[in-house]
Amino acid sequence: SQEEVLCQIFAEVLGVGEVSIDDNFFELGGHSLLAVSLVERLRERGLAVPVRSLFVTPTVAGLAAGLGTADNGVSVVVPPNGIVEGVEVITPEMVPLAGLSQEEIERVVARVPGGVANVADIYPLAPLQEGILFHHLMGASSGEDAYVLPMALGFDSRARLDGFVAVLQKVVDRHDILRTAVLWEGLREPVQVVARHVQIPVREITLEHDGDVVDGLLAACGSVMDITAAPLVQVTTAGVPGSQRWVALLQVHHLIQDHTAVDVLFAEVQAFLEGREAELPVPLPFRNFVAQARLGIPVTEHEAFFGRLLGDVSEPTAPFGITDVRGDGTAVTEARRPLGGDTAAAVREVARRLGVSTATVLHVMFARVVASASGREDVVFGTVLFGRMQAGAGADRVPGLFINTLPVRLDTSGSGVLDAVRSMQADLAELLVHEHTPLALAQRMSGVAAEAPLFTALFNYRHSTGGAEDAGMEVEGIEVLFAQERTNYPLTVSVDDTGDAFVFTVQCVDPIDPDLVLSLMDTATSRLVQALNNAPDTSVHTLPVL
Repeated sequence: SQEEVLCQIFAEVLGVGEVSIDDNFFELGGHSLLAVSLVERLRERGLAVPVRSLFVTPTVAGLAAGLGTADNGVSVVVPPNGIVEGVEVITPEMVPLAGLSQEEIERVVARVPGGVANVADIYPLAPLQEGILFHHLMGASSGEDAYVLPMALGFDSRARLDGFVAVLQKVVDRHDILRTAVLWEGLREPVQVVARHVQIPVREITLEHDGDVVDGLLAACGSVMDITAAPLVQVTTAGVPGSQRWVALLQVHHLIQDHTAVDVLFAEVQAFLEGREAELPVPLPFRNFVAQARLGIPVTEHEAFFGRLLGDVSEPTAPFGITDVRGDGTAVTEARRPLGGDTAAAVREVARRLGVSTATVLHVMFARVVASASGREDVVFGTVLFGRMQAGAGADRVPGLFINTLPVRLDTSGSGVLDAVRSMQADLAELLVHEHTPLALAQRMSGVAAEAPLFTALFNYRHSTGGAEDAGMEVEGIEVLFAQERTNYPLTVSVDDTGDAFVFTVQCVDPIDPDLVLSLMDTATSRLVQALNNAPDTSVHTLPVL
């Protein structure tokens, strides 16, 4: 029966012995990353589960009731790519997602080295790509780009470095998104163009004897990248003076990569280096995701949802009064700290008892912190959505930018903490249905004036094997020396959930003090858990944060 299949797959994904039909996914330790695997495995068995139901009715019985109903999300028919090898002219019918005229197509093809023969596909941008392009263009004048993500790798020999670069090229050859450039000049809307073949640009520089090699590379490279030329990946290398060692600075533009994509990339590099490339799955095109995001849910439904959520919000929520969201990420200070072990265990315990995700509990905590720092009770902040929930089959193994940022709202003066957690769980589940809405649309549906931001604080809850420094490279002779992620929000808080610990990272601009924000979150978390356990009617707004 379907229930038996569901029980079996629940047990597989959660790594538990057996599951009964009334067991709750979150009480058994489920979370959003596992939800993607669950939906993926069910899809392989021919069962379509609407992701939202998993959050609203997280039991086998609840899911079974909703199986195969008309509301099981979006089965988008992705129009095929009509550009076949050997075509001499690309016509509008061949690139149905792009909606370009013949003249626009010719303009695009003229910008691709190798012309028509080297164009594999043309399609529009995914929602967050549009946002990042906007910020790239805003910051282009300053020459610095917060969204060029650097990672420094150390190698014990030149041969090891050359081997790594050769394998990285093979991974680029495998995935469309890694051979993509973004073009917009002379077009009605920006498009991304996939080249059939691109070579990763590698340049070698010589560093002076004194000083740190990683700092030297970062200084020499800056954060400038021409996003109109693929690949949006570049490597700069330098020998470590007086030794056999080499260091490479790998820079990848955030337009083509998110946190999960780094893990996918390195897992593939590792497979090649260990001679296991035959085990790698067939690469899936990023265009399937773009089609899903663009065609899945009618714009009118997104507008209705965000209109209900935000229509009566008339002023920005700006912690510490900072409203500029166009920094380039350079003047950012950062602090990180794990949540105390007892509090972390208490968060997991209370989430399990209530049958909600730990992310839900910590979103309520962050709402309290934002309320105290912005002097408002009814607050809006951004949350980072994983974006791989409804991105189509195999989305868990495609590198690329799937994540999206959308607004969350909580009136902290309203009902008690227990009700706040319940309503936050429901709101986050609804947000998943709309996870591919462009942020600009959500902002437009609010009552905030067009030139003002809706929110200036961002909350990024993610499941991690470790921080960015531990990006999962475990290959002899190669180590990750440095990795950094930036946004252009004045206040960004990331929670890395490692399965037993929670690590809070705060990135912010002057005059916000990251250590103060960490201490507010620490206090708010422990007070929220106490209230949920002992006094569930306590209003969120009365929880102490100092």
